[in-house]
Amino acid sequence: MEAVVPHEITTELTQILANLVLGDNKIRSNAEQAVNDRLAQTPDLYLLALAQFSIAADTEMRSFSLVLLRRLLFRTAPGQQPGEGRLTLYDQLPAHALTTLERLLLHSLSHEPLDAVRRKTVDTVCDLANNSMSRGRPWHALQAQTFTMTQTGEAGFRECAYRLFSGCPNLVMDLQTDAVLTVFRKGLQDSQSVEVRLAALRASVSYLTACDQHQLSHSLSLLYPMLDTLPSLPNIHLKSFLSSLTPLCSSHPNLFVPHMNALLSFLRGLIMPSVDSGPTPTVAKPFPGTSSSFTFPPGGLDISRTPDDSDEVTEDEEKESVRKAALEFMVSLTEAKPTLAKRSEGWTAAMVRASLEGMGELPEDTLDSWLETDPSEDAQDENYPHVYEQSLDRVACALGGKAVLPPAFQYIPSMLANYDWRLRHAGLMAIAAIAEGTSKVMQMELGKVVDLVTPMFKDAHPRVRYAACQCVGQLCTDLEEIIQDRYHEQLFAALIPTLEAPESRVHSHAAAALINFCEGVERDTLVPYLDPIVERLLKMLNPGAEDGKVVKGYVQEQAITTLAMVADASEATFAKHYSSIMPLLLNVLRNANSSDHYKLRAKAMECAGLIAIAVGRNVFRPDANTLIELLIKIQNSPVDPSDTMLPNFLIATWAKICQALGTEFEPFLPVVMPPLLNAASAKADVSIYDDEDEVGEMREGWETISMDGQIVGIRTSTIDEKCQAFDTLVVYCATLGGRFAPYLTQSLELSLPALKFYFHDGVREAASRLIPLLFTCGKQSGTLTSQMVTASFLQLIHSIRAETDPSFLSSLYRALADGLRVVGIPALTPDLQAALIEATKHQLQTLADKRKRRAESPEDDREELALLEEVEEFALEDMEKLLKMLDGQHPLLVAVSSVRDLGFNQWDSEEERDSDG
Repeated sequence: MEAVVPHEITTELTQILANLVLGDNKIRSNAEQAVNDRLAQTPDLYLLALAQFSIAADTEMRSFSLVLLRRLLFRTAPGQQPGEGRLTLYDQLPAHALTTLERLLLHSLSHEPLDAVRRKTVDTVCDLANNSMSRGRPWHALQAQTFTMTQTGEAGFRECAYRLFSGCPNLVMDLQTDAVLTVFRKGLQDSQSVEVRLAALRASVSYLTACDQHQLSHSLSLLYPMLDTLPSLPNIHLKSFLSSLTPLCSSHPNLFVPHMNALLSFLRGLIMPSVDSGPTPTVAKPFPGTSSSFTFPPGGLDISRTPDDSDEVTEDEEKESVRKAALEFMVSLTEAKPTLAKRSEGWTAAMVRASLEGMGELPEDTLDSWLETDPSEDAQDENYPHVYEQSLDRVACALGGKAVLPPAFQYIPSMLANYDWRLRHAGLMAIAAIAEGTSKVMQMELGKVVDLVTPMFKDAHPRVRYAACQCVGQLCTDLEEIIQDRYHEQLFAALIPTLEAPESRVHSHAAAALINFCEGVERDTLVPYLDPIVERLLKMLNPGAEDGKVVKGYVQEQAITTLAMVADASEATFAKHYSSIMPLLLNVLRNANSSDHYKLRAKAMECAGLIAIAVGRNVFRPDANTLIELLIKIQNSPVDPSDTMLPNFLIATWAKICQALGTEFEPFLPVVMPPLLNAASAKADVSIYDDEDEVGEMREGWETISMDGQIVGIRTSTIDEKCQAFDTLVVYCATLGGRFAPYLTQSLELSLPALKFYFHDGVREAASRLIPLLFTCGKQSGTLTSQMVTASFLQLIHSIRAETDPSFLSSLYRALADGLRVVGIPALTPDLQAALIEATKHQLQTLADKRKRRAESPEDDREELALLEEVEEFALEDMEKLLKMLDGQHPLLVAVSSVRDLGFNQWDSEEERDSDG
């Protein structure tokens, strides 16, 4: 094909690209700058040159140029700021350049001899086609060429055709449905290439996902050949096919309704290798699966085998990957359509049993390494069956206790009684995994569960005792207050002795479980057990411990954390232990200055602050100055970038000391306020990403959100500190009242714009709570001006007008009402009142429209709708309260009632009445 750019351009670009792939950072950086410079001057020439390389260069350069072209085409054009309409380099190309670019890429598609390079062409073409179509530029030549490629004799070209349909489903959305289905069926039944069938399957999933309701109703038959791709596949390919089908479970679960029996028959044998499901089913000729009884563990399952025992590790790994993919398929479908799973006999039982089997498959001889491992590394343990545990948790949350508890407890008791420690461990972890989703039903049989779990604290194997701690801790969280109130004697009798277990990991985890216990316990329930708990925690904390053993760092950290929670829960009763603990904590703060002890120091700060609150200022006062001096010294010490915990814990501890000392904290405001105001004023550290590839390369500690059609990366530590700073300002202002006046103006100036800080809901919520407190501070101190009040009310009303989150809308109305209680109704001038009424009318109309749309969407999950409208109800209540403050007979109160009547719960009740009638 003839050249489309001057020779000197291609020569120069060849050298630049060669430099880009070099290892020398300086050369590569210079090459990147050269690319940016050329694109800023003549983007069309250099983008076309890259496209030309894709058909004329050597193999490596063809691949590289396609990848680079894809990244550059839709990158924000040079000289633009984020949010300024976001024109890309593509948008700057003249029409003739776009036509040439399309022609070059089509040539690459049809003539590229290597599959690997052609697939990169497909990726680039899909990006170009999707973005072109979204800008109103159809690519008819691509559509025609793709259909032609499905007919070619070379499998590689057929595969790429279906890859194009998958990556750009709009290529077929405007065509006759029957014609599209014919092409897809042909690919799904391709007898020569499994890669073509896989690509056709992915294309079919993309098509069905993108279909409107009319197209979807005419495309249901496509699912038969899609599912028929599965039975004949070897394990090496089956995982990919199942994983490709799984997204359709979430987007269109109803498509699978006619196929549930056949799917269960097929998938049961994959997720439970020990079960012989008989001959391989097909969708065309399904057969019912057997449900014969069996003991646990099932016969034939050798869970003691490790990969080293087999000469066919690769085959075993393939089976395991298929097993996980099949289970993920079932769980995803269950989450998307719980009622479908509940109605399909055997579906839930199969998932539960498969998850339990998988959870029991731990390697045998890892105890020594486990005992020496820091618990924080458990999440990265590749030998632990996380997938199966998470699957059981997800199934329980999706289906609830009535569906999950019967099949789970068909096996769990026998697992807990099994000779193999791994099954006992799995049984306990299974109870922990299902507790959240089944809590409503489990509480009715909670006594039996506790009777099953508590004897396991005396198990001979330390990992089983560890699992017992995990199980009780999770039960205390998911059945909070219920289990603590009814069964505290049994739980304390199990947990307290375990604090003296010989293994560090076990007694540390028992201390962790106590935290969960204390979060839902009444003070009077805890007090009788306080002495033995504190005595054992002090033994865990003190390095001069018994038998000369060195206490592990994570044990000390856990002991301090648990002491803090116990102090918080026991309140003033903890005073008797104050003199034994506070000196130890102060000693930690004096001496724990090395990087190995940063976490311990942070935990000591937290504990000291919580204990100070628990015992009260009279007990704490003698040590207050010492603790404050140590904190000031730490705050003024050189900052170690690796100590990421320090800023958060310092801010939090100062807040706790303020709560403990009350107004006596006022002299220390000059010390704590400058860094606090600095943290509260921090701007969000954000990056704008042009494509998903860049997101994949995102740095640790960053998260992404979608905003105004762009992918925005946010540095989480910065905004978390900002949120904590605002929460602390709330504490200071609430505690000190008028004494906080020197910082009133600065705090108000920070709070008003924070109401629009959309990167973090916590910042906005704290700002809305802070503003009325600042009014109180100003009124008590005589420093509140009418200008401050007007500016604050104006910002609150503007925020109400713009708000889309009903939970925060509720906070804004509460902030306005609280502010009016402080300054009086007359402070809301006629102009402000008119603006508030207009904003309220707007929100009522928005809520009414939402509720009407929901009433027209009966397929939506009713439980989810009920939760959503419960949040909206809070906003309506706060709106109603504020309107009544203004006028007990305000006309908008009728509108509030009308919107309430449109709610899901209301029309659901009407449906029930109709059905009863």
